[in-house]
Amino acid sequence: MKASDLMVKALENEGVEYIFGIPGEENLDLLESLSKSSIKLIITRHEQGAGFMAATYGRLTGKPGVCLSTLGPGATNLVTPVAYAQLGAMPMVVITGQKPIKERQQGQFQIIDVVDMMTPITKYTQPIISAKSIPAHVREAFRRAEEERPGAAHLELSDDVASEDVDANPIEPSFSRRPIPEYKAVTHVLNLLQEAKHPLLLIGAAANRKITAKMLRAFVDKTGIPFVTTQMGKGVINEDHPRWLGNAAVSDGDYPHRAIEQADLILNVGHDVVEKPPFMMRADSSQRKVVHINFQSAQVDSVYFPHASMIGDIGNSIWQLKEGIEPQPHWDFDFMLKVRDHMRDHTDEGANDDRFPMLPQRLVEEVRDVMPDDGIIALDNGIYKIWFARNYPAREPNTVLLDNALASMGAGLPSAMAAKLVFPDRKVVAICGDGGFMMNSQELETAVRLNQDLVVLLLNDSAYGMIKWKQQDMGLSDFGLDFNNPDFIKYAEAYGASGYRLNSTDELQPLMKKCMEQGGVHLIDVPVDYSMNNKLLNQEIPHNAAQLTR
Repeated sequence: MKASDLMVKALENEGVEYIFGIPGEENLDLLESLSKSSIKLIITRHEQGAGFMAATYGRLTGKPGVCLSTLGPGATNLVTPVAYAQLGAMPMVVITGQKPIKERQQGQFQIIDVVDMMTPITKYTQPIISAKSIPAHVREAFRRAEEERPGAAHLELSDDVASEDVDANPIEPSFSRRPIPEYKAVTHVLNLLQEAKHPLLLIGAAANRKITAKMLRAFVDKTGIPFVTTQMGKGVINEDHPRWLGNAAVSDGDYPHRAIEQADLILNVGHDVVEKPPFMMRADSSQRKVVHINFQSAQVDSVYFPHASMIGDIGNSIWQLKEGIEPQPHWDFDFMLKVRDHMRDHTDEGANDDRFPMLPQRLVEEVRDVMPDDGIIALDNGIYKIWFARNYPAREPNTVLLDNALASMGAGLPSAMAAKLVFPDRKVVAICGDGGFMMNSQELETAVRLNQDLVVLLLNDSAYGMIKWKQQDMGLSDFGLDFNNPDFIKYAEAYGASGYRLNSTDELQPLMKKCMEQGGVHLIDVPVDYSMNNKLLNQEIPHNAAQLTR
């Protein structure tokens, strides 16, 4: 068979459903093989869109999403989404084309060393120099991408290798199980738990797996230990739970950090080095012990050096702790629960404010009221991401898709599109600032072509609002961050979508409901007012129980 046919068979063997991308002439043999395949090729309007879709598919399914590009500029356009997947622990496999490696006739036209370029931002990158090596390289790329900690893998297939004849078969995926923590480690942590007076759970990105979420819910329900989430740990446990203390979305002046300061033992579940630890450990402090519970050992640095570790499958680790512990009579959560109550009062402030343009806290309230528990919001990167992280209680895992790793602008719309492919029966809303939206707005055409039912909330302040907030917070002059926008209604309609402009705050909820009922792609231009950012996000919360009273 032709090598490109073998490549496609190997991809089918890995269970690939979709390939996202933009082919070039170096991919034409592979394109021909895909035309006879069960794999659906989804052509995007920019390689970035393809990469973000593949990464989000991997995040939601646990199976590597696949994207495709040509050589040179096609491959360089994938660098940002590859880094997005690698830092965000999203399994993804990238396939790029290349000029013939045996007899080149075009000199160095469009040729860069893509394999070398991908080396620092992937777990695995290989040029395929022989058709017979395709099965092994594909199997290894998928194994590396999916294995904890997940990330990106890259394969380069030149057009002369793709056209070779070959006699080979795909390699079947092997059965494997993750290791579980050693008995002595479990016993040690159980002893720490029994001795603690104010234990606390901190739930991070790597805990956002189905089995892990189930085990954590059972652990909290049995023990009553309160929990704080990081931005990428949102929804692992329903955040309407009475023991949720908040999201560590802002720096250490925010409410959840007062609870963290009170804790004398933190079970840090699924901590990922890409997320800033929402507490500061001190080398000279013996008041607070930290237990690292993760698939892999901790990377120690000046702000994170755990006192104990449980290394192995996180779900199994939590199950063993649940089975071995009973609520202790000396556990005291009174102060932490006071923090929770004050945090809830604080996040309610502004939720019913009718001013227009809309306050972000009112926006969050309206979106939460409209979205079902399993509905998915996909956030681009901007100041609104912090408001949604703090004020939007996620009720199921992976229903708030935000990126607190690479934190790339331009990912919100493609991520929402991928979520709709994975969960076609769920409600999906992309929430984008006007700056980030315009970086991949052309994917509106892709969403319309795919006949998706999708709502895009475009938060319009005609500026790079996150950086303006930081600029103001630093006492600097207002300079260099404003821009003009197109008519977004006409812009959406030009792609075949429906466009709306909000004229009052009370229009948003009925308009969102109308768009969701109608189906199709809808863009809602929402003017926003970020003037209260400093007042509400920078206030200092009292550190002791005497000051923190109801």
